[in-house]
Amino acid sequence: MKQAFEKVVARHGTTVLRVCRALLGVHDADDAWSETFLSAMRAYPDLPDTANVEAWLVTIARRKAIDVHRAAKRSPLTIEALPEAPTNLGIPGADDTNLWDAVAKLPDKQRQAITFRYLAGMSHAEIAAILGGTVDAARRAAADGLNNLRKNYPGAHSKGASS
Repeated sequence: MKQAFEKVVARHGTTVLRVCRALLGVHDADDAWSETFLSAMRAYPDLPDTANVEAWLVTIARRKAIDVHRAAKRSPLTIEALPEAPTNLGIPGADDTNLWDAVAKLPDKQRQAITFRYLAGMSHAEIAAILGGTVDAARRAAADGLNNLRKNYPGAHSKGASS
């Protein structure tokens, strides 16, 4: 004959709480402990008399801990404070609009060759395939574009622009 559920809680409650604390830490352990015994209370009438109640409760507690970990992964992370102003981080050219103005003034082939070569990291052969023409023409367009930028953009030499 099974014990009353209140006696099961009194007898195994400490063990289940230790398991929950070990798996979750102090903050989430109490909730997992409660959830464990709520689930156990629903299933307890169908538990065979010969079952190892302590092992059964520890298994439920472990599964509740897994549920807490899964839920935490879906929850948004909290931060202490939001930034006061919008950031330009990750926006290409946001910090140096003069450079982008100079690039925009280049002839089409030079601008495209510079963009594909130095921003997209493409080879001259890939650029030639896109622009149409030879590899030498793509190389020449990139070199001419770079020379134009060096002449027309102030500080181009100090920024480390090279071919």
